[in-house]
Amino acid sequence: MMRVDTVYLNGKVWPGQQRSGDQHVDHLTALAVADGRVVFCGTDDEVRDVVGVDTVTIDLDGRRVVPGLIDGHIHATRAGTTWSRELHWEKIFDVESALATIRDAAAATAANEWICVIGGWHPSQFVDQRLPTRDELDRAGGKHPVYVQALYEVAVLNSEGLRTSGVGQLSDEGSHVVIERGHDGVATGTIRGMGAFAACLKAMGSPSIQEQRAGTAAMIRELHSHGVTGLVDPGGFAMPPERYRALFDLWRSGDLTMRMRLFVSAVDAGQEYQQLSDWLRHVQVRFGDDLLRLNGIGEVVHYGCHDFEGLESSFEIAAPDKDELLRISRATAERGWPMHIHAVLDRSVSDILDCWEVVDEATPLRDLRFTIVHADTISPGNIERLRALGVGVVVDDHLVFKAAMSEAAWGAGTLFRAPPLGDLVRAGVPIAAGTDGNRASSHNPWRALSWLVAGQSVDGITRRGPEHLLTRPQALEAYTAGSARLTFEEADRGHLGEGARADFAVLNADFFSVATEEIPDIGSDLTVVGGRTVFSTGAVTE
Repeated sequence: MMRVDTVYLNGKVWPGQQRSGDQHVDHLTALAVADGRVVFCGTDDEVRDVVGVDTVTIDLDGRRVVPGLIDGHIHATRAGTTWSRELHWEKIFDVESALATIRDAAAATAANEWICVIGGWHPSQFVDQRLPTRDELDRAGGKHPVYVQALYEVAVLNSEGLRTSGVGQLSDEGSHVVIERGHDGVATGTIRGMGAFAACLKAMGSPSIQEQRAGTAAMIRELHSHGVTGLVDPGGFAMPPERYRALFDLWRSGDLTMRMRLFVSAVDAGQEYQQLSDWLRHVQVRFGDDLLRLNGIGEVVHYGCHDFEGLESSFEIAAPDKDELLRISRATAERGWPMHIHAVLDRSVSDILDCWEVVDEATPLRDLRFTIVHADTISPGNIERLRALGVGVVVDDHLVFKAAMSEAAWGAGTLFRAPPLGDLVRAGVPIAAGTDGNRASSHNPWRALSWLVAGQSVDGITRRGPEHLLTRPQALEAYTAGSARLTFEEADRGHLGEGARADFAVLNADFFSVATEEIPDIGSDLTVVGGRTVFSTGAVTE
């Protein structure tokens, strides 16, 4: 008889769509785990045949079990370094409650220390439908500098924050630095643009490595509380090699509990080819272990090819930047690395695919897992080009906060197929799913899953058409096996078949039966990674 470490009984186990079809199954009620892997998935009566004298038995009391969620696109390493310094407003729904968190932080924090909220929320989630004002932040923050950033759209500082950061003295430089000023020319406290945001973040200073490590551990615990057992970190802006130190320290000490797969980005505009070539030269692809692994190049491959939120109608990739992208893509493919690249606008996708089709002639991409991230406005013609190349797409919910704004930029009715999930499914394009947290969107995976199945933004307006909604099994498959595919692990992770890694979540509500509006509130009562409990509310016990 096989040795079994733990059996989980009396549940409702969804092993993965490819093992249960498009409908969820309730006849599977039990899991058996040994040496960090699933050794059996079946009924309670069947699993009792493998229970030994030392086997731990856990009663799930009818709860839904799903494969551990794998966020296919979340900026977790960057978020972790400052996690403990920030307030998080994902679950705040009115201005007064938001201000209360600032008052509480001011009372608990030494005078003159920054109080900040950096992305992951938007005023459209507030019943007030507005930002806090500078005066409100002055009253709530007292003598503390306060900085409140809504996604990458806008930020508000209080008076002390304006003074401390010096951002009011910056010169406007187009869309990268926009300082709102009154009739007297004095900064009002409202700013826009990546350059303006970066100036404020620089004024706050960097946390110590000990703070970064503690923040990373706290962020991972928060993700585990949602049932996340793995993630794909796409690098992104301002991610030089030293930004990974706290994460690697956590890994070396044996305290990392999240399966993290890293993509590495260019850091400095104008040096993209050299910087990414250094990664390709000095590091082997998929170097690491079952918890921490370097996987590929992305999401910022070339700054001239990055269309940000896709809201600038004039954006286009210049010919020299496209040539540079071709050089980088060719070098990446020749070394056998995957690429994970940001593109919101269809014309950006077109230029990227122009490059990739040239690369594919010499180095086939089908087995390299090249991926477009977002692809919100991708056309049917470009979907067919994806299919022909074997290129996948990572979809996320960043539009859930910005549907109205995006529709205003792209035209009336364009959100009906943004992203065109039905077209992607029908074409057989591989789909992974993520959040794009923690600045451009919330880190809550269940909000992302709700967006995939309902297409409803937080302002309460359903815009995506019914033919572009996923079924709940399809959405969960994208968030599990679909994301595992990005890192060549779909056989090993993202499902609960025999031999798979024992990564799963025991949910506090059944994703397959709760009302759509309740999906974002789902959490995990028990999260398991490699057979080891990494999060528990205490509701599920031996």
